[in-house]
Amino acid sequence: MPAHSPIQIADLRGHVRVAVDAVLGVTDIVENLHHNISRLPGVLGKATNEPARGIAGFVYRSIRGITRTVGGGIDGVLHVAGPHAAQPQHSPRREALVGAMNGLIGDHLQATSNPLAIPMQLRRDGRALPMQRDALARALPGASGRIVVLVHGLCMGDLQWRRDGHDHGAALAAATDFTPVYLNYNSGLHISSNGREFARQLEALVAAWPVEVSELAIIGYSMGGLLARSACEHARVERHAWLRRLRNIIFLGTPHAGSSLERTGNRLDAILGASPYTIALSRLGKVRSAGITDLGHASLSDSDWQSRDRFAPQLPAHARVPLPRGVRCHAIAGSLSCETRSSGAPLVGDGLVPLDSALGIHADPARHLRLPESRKVIVRGTGHLGLLDSREVHEEIVARLRATAKTRRSQRAMPPPGLPVASV
Repeated sequence: MPAHSPIQIADLRGHVRVAVDAVLGVTDIVENLHHNISRLPGVLGKATNEPARGIAGFVYRSIRGITRTVGGGIDGVLHVAGPHAAQPQHSPRREALVGAMNGLIGDHLQATSNPLAIPMQLRRDGRALPMQRDALARALPGASGRIVVLVHGLCMGDLQWRRDGHDHGAALAAATDFTPVYLNYNSGLHISSNGREFARQLEALVAAWPVEVSELAIIGYSMGGLLARSACEHARVERHAWLRRLRNIIFLGTPHAGSSLERTGNRLDAILGASPYTIALSRLGKVRSAGITDLGHASLSDSDWQSRDRFAPQLPAHARVPLPRGVRCHAIAGSLSCETRSSGAPLVGDGLVPLDSALGIHADPARHLRLPESRKVIVRGTGHLGLLDSREVHEEIVARLRATAKTRRSQRAMPPPGLPVASV
């Protein structure tokens, strides 16, 4: 799509709403800061969330009133113009921008019915797949009975699986008979909420698939791997049929032990919140989405966040979400280190996810995934984003999915127990 294509009316409405919300939010923060400073409390005195009084309070109320009036007027005009405006196709640039915005404030976008909020969809080439058998057959001519679903990470979209001309889904389809499908979702929502909806969408996909589904595989990148684990747990509880067809999950740089960067940010919030002179600034950090705070502790269950303060420095024990039974799970971790095994030098992670976290190793025995060594791979000299276009990662994905198919063919070829096996 040309870079000069006009912006969509719905997108413009969404950006205007975000701008209005931002002005209102900053006004609240400045007013709180003004009020607490005017009280002259001690550095560690008790803060208050009361509005400013007198003339100052009148000024802040006026700013909010004018902002809402102007924003509402612009939104109304765009709403009327929307149905009559040309609607250009979505470009990769636009998809990347909206995906990043959803990762940062996606829960707010959904709660305010902002047009920029991404609805969860299973897609191909950026287009939503219909969940009716005949329509799906037309959308995916030549679909095989083996499906691989690719799940992107935080602040991303399904089109960002293509990096430097490589797409793991397309490359896998060229090397095997898997048919790739891509999940697009609002990564700013709670992981467990997205996991529940992902499970339901997979159930609908398998039911509508044009041919009998013999095998299902999931490739989860970064947060996408946590989403896959949450979906499997929801499917187990709700007894979904697709879970019985799931053979492999491949985790690419998935932070199974959570994100240390998010936990550091949480501690900074606590420090800023300790003084009435900085408590207003701590509210800026709390703008980040539920998806980001879930990533800090790899929260996969509703009980990890319901009726709890997700910004609390220390959260209670998390619900244990084991890997799905009967499914081969593989962890592929990136490492910025280039040393060989024989060098003995310690390996680091991929720049965002520590090595142990990506391999499912956790200090808490209840959260240690205990993956067999044969299902753990370290790709050296590769950063977090590099996992998306690594040739070595592609070869590992192909080899592991082929190995599962070979094992299943061998099992089908084995004679029933008690029958003699022909000698060779």
